[in-house]
Amino acid sequence: MRRVIIDTDTAGDDTIALLTALHHFKVEGVTITGGNVDFDQEVENALYTIEVAKPAYDVPVYKGYEGPILAIGNESHRTVEDVHGEDGMGGSFFPKAKQRPEYGHAVDFIIDKVKEYPGEVSFLAIAPLTNIAMAIKKDPSIVRDIPHIYIMGGTNNTLGNITPAAEYNFYVDPEAARLVLHSGIPITMVGWDMCTQYSIMDNADHEEIKSLNTAGSQFFIDINQVVMKFNKKVHRLNGTTHPDTLLVAVAADESIMTKSHEYYVDIETKGELTRGYSLVDVNNRLEQKPNVLVCEAIDRDKFKADLLQVLTAIK
Repeated sequence: MRRVIIDTDTAGDDTIALLTALHHFKVEGVTITGGNVDFDQEVENALYTIEVAKPAYDVPVYKGYEGPILAIGNESHRTVEDVHGEDGMGGSFFPKAKQRPEYGHAVDFIIDKVKEYPGEVSFLAIAPLTNIAMAIKKDPSIVRDIPHIYIMGGTNNTLGNITPAAEYNFYVDPEAARLVLHSGIPITMVGWDMCTQYSIMDNADHEEIKSLNTAGSQFFIDINQVVMKFNKKVHRLNGTTHPDTLLVAVAADESIMTKSHEYYVDIETKGELTRGYSLVDVNNRLEQKPNVLVCEAIDRDKFKADLLQVLTAIK
């Protein structure tokens, strides 16, 4: 099985993405980045999700950076409890998992694991890119040893989800996103636009998932209670959104991605109205070398089938 590290700000769809990663990959570890909800709650959510999945091996969880690269003092970023619930799990308030986080720092774990298996450990990046960016800054030599980073982030010339211009993961720490995108590591990006076009699970989908009657399907229903209401009210989307799960599914089976193209992608870090905006130069007006494989279409039926398979397998 392919080795991966999943870097996450565990709340809502991150948890289903983690279940999907544990289904398809050898997950060497989970690293936590500040993002969706209170940082310590994100850690607890990751630990509980691993307990739900019941993998046949130990999956360590490491705490990373709680805030963006350029945060000063107690300065913190915008969290989104309104999207995922106060606990990030749809207001389920699950019990604490038995497993506890490791003592080391996520950045050191990333560097050590990449060096232990050079060329073998890919990254599933479904959070602000702070941890990965800081690992590259601390030891730039890891760049040549990382075969691929799959990033859920940004948009391809479409509406953002946290501001009109920006997707949340890039908005929270655009400096980190910019550093990673220019690192030279092979990158596949699945943006928010792919999520809204192909990943939405409506009421009928939820009924089908509920009818699976497994621990996995019940977990899915439980953690999606708040986001269903939020999406209908705020994003005007008729269902739950699954950008992180879509990213992991594409990483596991690239045939789910039916159209893609290499483009030059950059991140706006200074814009008054557009901070976190991902510039995807579709027409090559900047005449820069492409640095990101951008997902442009998804086989929705294949993605849904994969999701159902994952949730069915968790008894």
